[in-house]
Amino acid sequence: MNSIVRKAIFLTVILALSSYAVIALRGPNGLSALAEKRRQIQELQEHNASLSADNLRKRERIEQLKTSRPAQDLEIREKLKLLRPGETQFILPETPQEKKIDTPQEKKIKEKQ
Repeated sequence: MNSIVRKAIFLTVILALSSYAVIALRGPNGLSALAEKRRQIQELQEHNASLSADNLRKRERIEQLKTSRPAQDLEIREKLKLLRPGETQFILPETPQEKKIDTPQEKKIKEKQ
């Protein structure tokens, strides 16, 4: 009789632990949530790497502007739209979109529709 009670208690404990494991793994904080967090971490790491590379490019550009006089002149001229003596600036009007002319065959197709 004692053996049957032990087996019943053992099976009850195993069933309770199994139920807890299933609930823990499939619940809101389970494996799907873990996979989502890992995906978010990967996404944020990629974003951080992109931002770091962008920061590095900007630091290099700043250092170049600090040390290179021609780079400074070019930047100033572009930002302030300045010209050197003797230079001429040409401002061209925007070209209008070319109007498409339909061929006779295209006109017939459009008329049929």
